[in-house]
Amino acid sequence: MKATNFYKIVIAFSFIFLAQQSFSAEEEKFDAVATYQSTCFACHGTGAAHSPEVGDQIEWEIRMEKGLDTLVQSTINGLNGIMPPRGLCADCSDDQLKAIVEFMLESSL
Repeated sequence: MKATNFYKIVIAFSFIFLAQQSFSAEEEKFDAVATYQSTCFACHGTGAAHSPEVGDQIEWEIRMEKGLDTLVQSTINGLNGIMPPRGLCADCSDDQLKAIVEFMLESSL
């Protein structure tokens, strides 16, 4: 292999590695509590549209019977034509939405 090809490969992998590190750092910076406050609290902090309020243990226990994956999928896809897909966080990733659901559960159970 020519040295120049080797260096091109090393440089290409370096960019991929750095891009992955940047994405990981961005994910680590995500603040589920702050995002909940700015996007989910409107309903889950007030009970609007019959949403379960954070802190209402009974309502969250009922929902948790379906399992965490089902709760997260309901958040991603919307629910019963009332909760919009992705809630009010259209730019949240699926993993970020899961982190918000986990925060709401931890704050309620």
